[in-house]
Amino acid sequence: MSLTRSLRATCLRRTKKEEIMQTVLVTGSAGFIGFHLSKLLLKHGAHVIGLDAFSDYYDVSLKERRHAMLEDAAGQGTGRFVPVIGRIETPGLLADLLASYNPDIVVHLAAQAGVRHSIENPRSYLESNLMGTFELLEAARAHPPKHMLLASTSSAYGANTNMPYQETQKADHQMSFYAATKKSTEHMAHSYAHLFDLPITMFRFFTVYGPWGRPDMAPTKFTKAILEGRPINVYNHGDMQRDFTYVEDLVEAIRLLMAARPERPCDAHVPEGDSLSPVAPFRVVNIGNSNPVQLSDYISAIERATGITAQRNLMPMQPGDVPATWADIQLLERLTGYTPQTSVEEGVSRFVAWYQEYVATNKIK
Repeated sequence: MSLTRSLRATCLRRTKKEEIMQTVLVTGSAGFIGFHLSKLLLKHGAHVIGLDAFSDYYDVSLKERRHAMLEDAAGQGTGRFVPVIGRIETPGLLADLLASYNPDIVVHLAAQAGVRHSIENPRSYLESNLMGTFELLEAARAHPPKHMLLASTSSAYGANTNMPYQETQKADHQMSFYAATKKSTEHMAHSYAHLFDLPITMFRFFTVYGPWGRPDMAPTKFTKAILEGRPINVYNHGDMQRDFTYVEDLVEAIRLLMAARPERPCDAHVPEGDSLSPVAPFRVVNIGNSNPVQLSDYISAIERATGITAQRNLMPMQPGDVPATWADIQLLERLTGYTPQTSVEEGVSRFVAWYQEYVATNKIK
């Protein structure tokens, strides 16, 4: 049997057996991706424990709206969504949550995000990304869930120019402290998977965008400036490529990966093309659109969606940035049978429509 057929068969068996509704702990549930994932899980009947710190890195009211929508989606009084306010790096907090709710699945999305902010405030990345992940791993060691899925990033590939990026490629030269902390969490998670037999999937996501996105992300900044008639800063003179991934595609892939629990190879044999560790129930999986788009073309899509031509302020490359990203998603397809479908044209159109509706009654800071 081919690798593709064997992996899919295993995934399908697990899906039938395990996708009966579960309790899922989502860290960063009021964040951009955490909100969309929690909403999708609730739609599929899950019980969601949503942990978030409501940090003031960006407008807290946006996070409050997201959590309020999750409570509505769960249904008042059903208890299917339990919001918890707290910082992941708080000693014992995650251990208490795992002991109290005994979640089947943990999806760890909470982190200090942003490449450029990590240059200005690296300590917050040390505390949230490294200490927070350590607290989660210690909690799982004491109260093991069936499967943990931890967010990494395409930035982990760093200076690697061999594209499309494959999970089995070396990724040793990170270009920002943000990327360095996320790659470090992969190493930390692998050690716990090996030592304590914890099934862990790390997913590296690629330039996620869509409705309810962070205000500091390029799509929101570009759209806001274009609608207000202000120029936009276009770095590396627009000569950049990104594997733009629509957020609903990303969270569907995460949901499907929940059933693709890695298992420690009995004979240390790993099939070709699989990132499964030879010594641990641990795997790294790319989630991207597998279609790199020139930054200038992405801006053009925003122009078409808004009906306004952007004033482009061409700038040099910023420190910590990379000129291109591109995901090889063959492993994701083998494990889940799923391929992201949303084109940039369609995704940008949906995002701009949401943004225009949102700012009609709210103010994004």
